[in-house]
Amino acid sequence: MAQRRERPMLDRRTFLQLSGVSSAAVALGISAPEAFADERTPVPEGAFGLGVASGEPGPRSVVLWTRLAPEPLAPDGHGGMPRRPVPVQWEMSTDESFRRVVRRGTAVASPELSHAVHPQVDGLQPGREYFYRFKAGRETSPVGRTKTLPARGELASSFSFATASCQAWYHGHFSAYRHMAAEELDAVFFVGDYIYEYGITSANLWRAGASVTPEHAVDIETLEQFRLRYSLFKSDPHLQAAHALAPWVVTWDDHEVQNNYGADGSRYGVSPEHFVHLRAVGYRAFYENLPLSLSTMPDGPDTALYRRFDVGSLARFNILDTRQYRDAPPADAGDQYDEQRTILGHEQEQWLYDGMIGSPATWNVLVNGVTVSAITEDRTDQWDGYPAARQRLIGAMQQTGNPVVLTGDIHRHVAAELKADFADPSSETVGVELICTSIASDGDGAPTDGYTPDWIQHPYVKLYDGRRGYVHCRMTPDELTSEFKIVSWIRADADAPLETVARFVTPAGSPGLEKQG
Repeated sequence: MAQRRERPMLDRRTFLQLSGVSSAAVALGISAPEAFADERTPVPEGAFGLGVASGEPGPRSVVLWTRLAPEPLAPDGHGGMPRRPVPVQWEMSTDESFRRVVRRGTAVASPELSHAVHPQVDGLQPGREYFYRFKAGRETSPVGRTKTLPARGELASSFSFATASCQAWYHGHFSAYRHMAAEELDAVFFVGDYIYEYGITSANLWRAGASVTPEHAVDIETLEQFRLRYSLFKSDPHLQAAHALAPWVVTWDDHEVQNNYGADGSRYGVSPEHFVHLRAVGYRAFYENLPLSLSTMPDGPDTALYRRFDVGSLARFNILDTRQYRDAPPADAGDQYDEQRTILGHEQEQWLYDGMIGSPATWNVLVNGVTVSAITEDRTDQWDGYPAARQRLIGAMQQTGNPVVLTGDIHRHVAAELKADFADPSSETVGVELICTSIASDGDGAPTDGYTPDWIQHPYVKLYDGRRGYVHCRMTPDELTSEFKIVSWIRADADAPLETVARFVTPAGSPGLEKQG
């Protein structure tokens, strides 16, 4: 029987320490009265050193983000900002020169939230392109582009997006983002491992020309260390350009806290009492550094990250959290196949199935951290470790239209067909899984490697490639086109050209992967 892990009890003092932020700081970081605006407030030069971003798009709203950090790599994790609140003005326009500003406002960047702001802009037009920027003191940010979703119920003619994951900055240059930033995209879906918690040393610093100070050489344990690690990764100009291109919708996997963790369980011997604190500061830094809405603000070690986005009636995107609620690793085969075992937690499972079954959308998408397809039984960190939960998911897929799973984690491109019974490859194909490789994790990679046989032994796996890149998708009412993009090297520099290693079409109403070319 799968063992349910009980949450360590927290007293009020410990809870407040884990939360570490006042409700006023959170509220003002989203919207502040006009009286807070003051262009004379001194702000260090280069305050927008981490760029800008947008996310959480809706038909009439979007969340904007920036974090003031004139010295992003300051060792204390505060980005070179003075320990006082700073008013930040933002404005949104329908043109890049800001002659037609349609919304503007003020948010307060507070030291409690590492001088990050998350203003939510409402009252926008559906399916519309907008441009935005921030001002603080005499400093003006780069311009970002964003886009709202189509109106509810509207059958949009197309929706283009990219998926990305696993960006170990120290393993190579973010060449893939350089190319992604030149795409025409409506959104980017990031499926996990935005940072890595490992210490960066001469043994793993493969990015040519890069160096780090001793503060980066330790495994992350504190909020300040998490903030510094985000600053390091976000200092990359190609990542900043990709954020400024389109709204991002993000979920996490494990390295935003610790490798292969699950719920309150550490694989490295950290006690549950201490691991709750690690999870709390990891989740806090995740919120601070990404364009997330108030609904995802951590409450100590808990965050309501799973959520849903409807692209009119064309597509429904279900954003999943496969870390926070999962059962512990199986003790044995009997435990692994326990019918009650869950990777999502039963509440999230029910939420997902309620949104899938009877969904009015043409395409029903799961944005998910780890591989769903059956590969090998010893991959228990993936859905292979939760076969009963996977079978429940497949059952729900059979009751919805055109299911698609977007995944990352494994640092390889994989395209697979999801089977009604993975033990019988001739069984019904119920959907497709598109797994994007890493942006940088594991260095250059190669088309094949030591793991290739595990994957291609299955006839439902239609592509395996171990190089770096991303997946570009275009949905229409008639079909989904998925293009697996790669760069051949990342360690030496960011100059590698972009190639499309495979292109698939999935017709609406006929799940499967039809390879093109």
